[in-house]
Amino acid sequence: MQLHFSASMRSITISSNNGFIDLMKIKVAACHISYRTLFHTILFLAFLLPFVFILTALVTLEGVNKCSSFDCFGRRLGPRLLGRVDDSGRLVRDFYKILNEVNTGEIPVDLKLPDSFDQLVSDMKNNQYDARTFAFMLRGMMEKFEKEIRDTKFSELMNKHFAASSVPKGIHCLSLRLTDEYSSNAHARKQLPPPELLPVLSDNSYQHFILSTDNILAASVVVTSAVQSSQKPEKIVFHVITDKKTYAGMHSWFALNPASPAVVEVKGVHQFDYLTRENVPVLEAVENQNEIMNYYHGNHVSGANLADTNPHKFASKLQARSPKYISLLNHLRIYIPEMYPNLEKVVFLDDDVVVQRDLSPLWEIDLNGKVNGAVETCRGEDEWVMSKHFRNYFNFSHPLIAAHLDPEECAWAYGMNVFDLRAWRSTNIRETYHSWLRENLKLNLTMWKLGTLPPALIAFRGHVHPIDPSWHMLGLGYQNKTNIESVKKAAVIHYNGQSKPWLDIGFEHLRPFWRKYVSSELLLLEKANGKLVEIAK
Repeated sequence: MQLHFSASMRSITISSNNGFIDLMKIKVAACHISYRTLFHTILFLAFLLPFVFILTALVTLEGVNKCSSFDCFGRRLGPRLLGRVDDSGRLVRDFYKILNEVNTGEIPVDLKLPDSFDQLVSDMKNNQYDARTFAFMLRGMMEKFEKEIRDTKFSELMNKHFAASSVPKGIHCLSLRLTDEYSSNAHARKQLPPPELLPVLSDNSYQHFILSTDNILAASVVVTSAVQSSQKPEKIVFHVITDKKTYAGMHSWFALNPASPAVVEVKGVHQFDYLTRENVPVLEAVENQNEIMNYYHGNHVSGANLADTNPHKFASKLQARSPKYISLLNHLRIYIPEMYPNLEKVVFLDDDVVVQRDLSPLWEIDLNGKVNGAVETCRGEDEWVMSKHFRNYFNFSHPLIAAHLDPEECAWAYGMNVFDLRAWRSTNIRETYHSWLRENLKLNLTMWKLGTLPPALIAFRGHVHPIDPSWHMLGLGYQNKTNIESVKKAAVIHYNGQSKPWLDIGFEHLRPFWRKYVSSELLLLEKANGKLVEIAK
C-alpha cells in the first residue's frame, strides 16, 4: 500500500503496491493559518519549553520515585515527551531484590573477603564484580567485623571481671605488712578502743556506724571521709567488722593511725558469740556447698553459649557471679540487731563509699516505724542507675517468684542504710531472709542469681522508709557518664560495680573523689606508669 500526495497538498491517493489500482482518493480542504495564531503559538512554546527542561532536570537529579502525587504528573510526563526516561526507580528495585536474595542465601565458601574498605574498592576495580557478588562481599565483611567486635567485647568483660575479683598487689602487700606489724609491734596490738572509751560502744547518744570489710585501704577511706566530713566528729563511733585473716592487719592500722576524735572498734567475725553455725546455718552452706563454690569460682565461659546473649546481659551475669556474694562479710548486715544488742539506731556503710557531707541529720530522720531507711532506685534523673525494679533482680518465670512478688515493685539500695534496730527486733526479717535464701539454694539458684540484695528485698518488704536520693548517689563503679556536679553535691557517693577506685579499671575522672581521703601515712599508693603501686613511708 502506498500514499501519494498531490503537488498542491490538497489530495491524498491510496493505491495498491503495484501502483495499477487506486484504492482511495481523498481531497483535503485548504487550511489557512493566520499570522496572529502562529505568533501566539510560538510565544506559548517559548514560555513552555524552559519549564519542561527545568522539570526534566529536577526529575533527573531527585529521582522520579520521590514524586507520586497527581501534582507531579507533569514532571513524570515531561522527561518522557523529551525522550529522557529515568531508570533510577528500576535500578533501586533491582538492587533491593538482589539484597533480599543475598540476605537469605549462603555466602559462597570460596569468596575471599577484603580486610578493609580500601581493599574492597581495589578489588571491585580489578575484578569487575557484579552486583550480587558485591552484595555478598558487603554482607560477609559486616558479619566478620560484627563477630570480631563481639568476641573482643566478651574478652574485655571477662578480663574486667577477673580484675574486679582479684586483690591488687598493693592492697595484698599492705595487709601482709600490717599483719607483720601486729606481731612485732606492741603499739599495733593495743586495745581498740582504749578501756576508758569502752562504754561509748553502747552509748546511744553517739552516732554509730557499722562497716563490714576485709579491705584495709577501703575501710580507712570510709572512716577518714566520715570523720572529716562531720560537724561533730567526737560523736562518731565506727564498728569495723572483718574476717579472721584480715583482723590483725585491720587492727594494726587503726591502732597505729587512730581516727581521733572519733572512736573506732575493730572486731573479727570469730569474736562474735552470736555468729555460730547454729545461728547462721544457711550462710555456712553458702560458703561450703560445692555447687555454689563452682558457680562463683568456676569457669564462667565454659558451657556458655555466647551466641545467644549480648555483652550487656553477659556483663550482668558476670557481676552476679562475683565471689564476694558468698562471703559471710557480705551477709552480716542481716544479723546487726543480734551482733549489737545494746544499740538502737545505726548507719550501715559499704566499703566502696565516700562520705562527703555531715551525716548527723540521718539520726534525726523519723522512719515512721519502719526498719530500713534507704534510697529507692526506681526513680531519678539517671535512667541507667535509677531504674531498678524487682524484675531486674528476680526470675519471674519461676512460679514461686511470680506468686509472691510484683515485678514493678520499686527496689532500694544497700550501701548507705539507716537501721532502726529497736523496730527490727520486733520483726521476722532475719527468718524471712533465711527461708528464701535456703529455698533458692535448694532450687539451684533458679529464683535469683545476684547475692545479698534479692533476699533482702523480700525480707524487708513493708519495712523500708524512702529517704532523699541526695543522701546516697550510686553507680560510680559502672556508670562512666556520671554527672560530676551531682557527685559533688551528694552526701555519700557509692562506687558500686566493678570499677572500684582502688583498681586499675576504675574511672579516672571519678577516682579523685576517693583518693583525697587516702591517708598519706598508709604506705600508700602512688601513681607510677599508669598503675597504683605500694611505696614505703
